[in-house]
Amino acid sequence: MDYYGPMVQFPPLKVLAVAALLALHAHVSWAQTPAESHAATVLPAENEEDSDAKAFVDAELFYEILVGELTTGQGDAASGYALMLDAARRTGQEQLYQRATQIALQSRSAESALIAARAWKQSFPDSRKANRYLLQILVALNQPAETRDLLKQELALSPVPVKLQTLKALPQIYSRVGDKALAASVVEGATEDELNNPATGATAWTTVGRMRLAAGNTAGAYDAAQRAIRLDPQDAGAGTLALELVEDDVPDAEKLLGEYLTGQPNPEVRLGYARLLLQERRNAEAREQLQQLTRTNPEMPDAWLVLASLDLQAKRADEADKSLHHFIALAEPKASDPGVAKALSRAYLMAAQIATDRSDFPAAQSWLGKADRAAPGDFTVSVQQAALLAKQGQMAQARQLIRSQPGQSVDERQRKLLAEAQLLKEAQQYAEAAQITGEAAALTPNESELIYEQAMLSEKAGNVEEMERLLRQIIARQPDFHHARNALGYSFADRGVHLEEARTLIETALQSAPDDPFIMDSKAWVEFRLGNKNEARKILEKVFEKQRDAEIAAHYGEVLWSLGDKEKAIEIWREGLRVEPANDTLQETLKRLGVTL
Repeated sequence: MDYYGPMVQFPPLKVLAVAALLALHAHVSWAQTPAESHAATVLPAENEEDSDAKAFVDAELFYEILVGELTTGQGDAASGYALMLDAARRTGQEQLYQRATQIALQSRSAESALIAARAWKQSFPDSRKANRYLLQILVALNQPAETRDLLKQELALSPVPVKLQTLKALPQIYSRVGDKALAASVVEGATEDELNNPATGATAWTTVGRMRLAAGNTAGAYDAAQRAIRLDPQDAGAGTLALELVEDDVPDAEKLLGEYLTGQPNPEVRLGYARLLLQERRNAEAREQLQQLTRTNPEMPDAWLVLASLDLQAKRADEADKSLHHFIALAEPKASDPGVAKALSRAYLMAAQIATDRSDFPAAQSWLGKADRAAPGDFTVSVQQAALLAKQGQMAQARQLIRSQPGQSVDERQRKLLAEAQLLKEAQQYAEAAQITGEAAALTPNESELIYEQAMLSEKAGNVEEMERLLRQIIARQPDFHHARNALGYSFADRGVHLEEARTLIETALQSAPDDPFIMDSKAWVEFRLGNKNEARKILEKVFEKQRDAEIAAHYGEVLWSLGDKEKAIEIWREGLRVEPANDTLQETLKRLGVTL
């Protein structure tokens, strides 16, 4: 909704000038007509005197408007504003009040705009334009307390479609108000007549919920979202609010969102929830949401692409390939859009990766050609081309291709080193991958993430002493880097060494990230190694319910197996294989225990 409304279309300045001058000339000529001068001793008829006075006022008004516009156009907005407002007050014309307000706004004089808008509203109390202008100006001036009645009037005078758009816009309109709690109270008071209106109730409660959430009142926001969903279980705004509450970890919000999703939800809300689950590494749940979304909304390209990425990450190449072809079929007709072209390039790269893993090198090269045409000069295409060379046993050429890419800045040089390290990692050349990662880390020595990656590669290379040194270096420098504590503690637990220190490291990591399922998995694993099998089982049961991860399944299954619950262990392992069939930890566990599924 545009509170300022369209600009009043005044006549061009030349037209105004001619009109004003003609009016003045007509008045002067009449005064000097000989016959009229001769009859000056005769009192004019009443209608003639009225006509004379009106002509004079009209001419003066035209002149004042002309001068106001000219002075504004020449940069003297203050004078133009004053002249226009004076003309509005003397004539009572609403368009002049609006123009005075606009001049003040254009010159960024909010206080002057407020004076004009208040005068306008006082003269035209039922004017929706005046009401909207004054409302918006008061909000901009951080005076929300005065807007309650204005907003209530605006809603009362609006037809339902406009009212719904107004309600949706309110959280953004009031977003810059300093006192968020006051803003929420004002909006809630102004919308009280809409909250129980079947036509507007769900939208009104969603607006109230957003205002409460902005004010930090999460319990109130949850209550509003619940009311909105009860009034309209399919309201997209209510579903989006529930999703925001889940993102903010509001108690029971995920349950409320689940209720919304059981109906006919807005597909964007379901996709947003799937992405949130992916961020939390709840991949199995995210996949369920994406699969449902592609069944109910098969025309939605983003869902297919995200599902393909998830399946490719879990090494479900066949499923990923099918999803990619769905996405490409939907996206290619819109490839002229830059955003779509970028997404298509990503899809082509994923298809090239699948073809490379299948040793279908001609198909991989074809997909790479499409990716290059969709996003010319994209560094990622060169990286995938190098991966194709490496897969064909041409590691030296692959590394040279990466090194030959342009790049002089620290970021570009680091990006090239990390791409080369990834090639080596995929080829299981872990020692050299760790070395190259170390070179990348040296370019930004104050950042811990790359040192952490170097430590993990060192462990894969069998150099646990180097891994421990690097992780302890991170912990000493950045004590709150909980990933380093967890990794070191898990490594000790997995090798059955320094178990008490491992427990301390992991428990300290949990203080920084108490809900991290992977740190909880480490906690269970160290308890298992210490002989506390039932405690480990209790932790893993809870963790696996939240995070259906293959590695967690490997640990959970082994704990159950050791406790004699082999049937449950096999059930858990099978679930893990469904999530990620080729997971190294799970496959090693089954092999070590002699289990065939």
